[in-house]
Amino acid sequence: MSFHEVRLPARLAFGSTGGVERRTEIVTLGSGFERRSTPWAQGRRRYLIGTNLRSLDDMAALTGFFEARRGRLYGFRFRDFADCKSCAPGAAIGPRDQVLGEGDGTRTVFPLIKRYGAGIDAPERRITKPVGGTVRIAVAGVELPVSGFVIDTTTGEARLAVAPGRGAVVTAGFEFDTPVRFDADRIEVTLESFDAGRMAAVPLIEVRV
Repeated sequence: MSFHEVRLPARLAFGSTGGVERRTEIVTLGSGFERRSTPWAQGRRRYLIGTNLRSLDDMAALTGFFEARRGRLYGFRFRDFADCKSCAPGAAIGPRDQVLGEGDGTRTVFPLIKRYGAGIDAPERRITKPVGGTVRIAVAGVELPVSGFVIDTTTGEARLAVAPGRGAVVTAGFEFDTPVRFDADRIEVTLESFDAGRMAAVPLIEVRV
């Protein structure tokens, strides 16, 4: 997939709006009851950025970033400040925030996962773009040293140096970015003065990587 491992500068995203969307198919039966289903296992994020920019320099920076991604062609990293940690946004990351799985004595690779809600049917989100240097991992409740694992920041896979024993629960805490792309082929800027302007909302959409 065409993806650039670069993050949109945070200052260009201030004032952004967005969130998660789901796709639900609803069929109303002749009896009046509904049959509901979804083809999506995970939600998808959408954002609108740029509307808070006033400086021509910042607008030029966003235009340059857009050009470097060739518009909708290449994906990139986006920091969603409302959902960028394995824990609550205002909490400190801990090595036991999220359960990644259980050891079997031979498995060493564990993809990073974030769950939303509680219970066995809680939705799981694969985290493919963790932030380097933020990941903490524990096995059976004991945190591993940094030398005990390697994180692939382009896929979100944790490779442990030693396979956890059978039944040992592997947990992790981390920061992460959302992989997105521009969802428009143009950017519009209105000049309001010699050094200020106004930019139309620029849409972003999450991509699967």
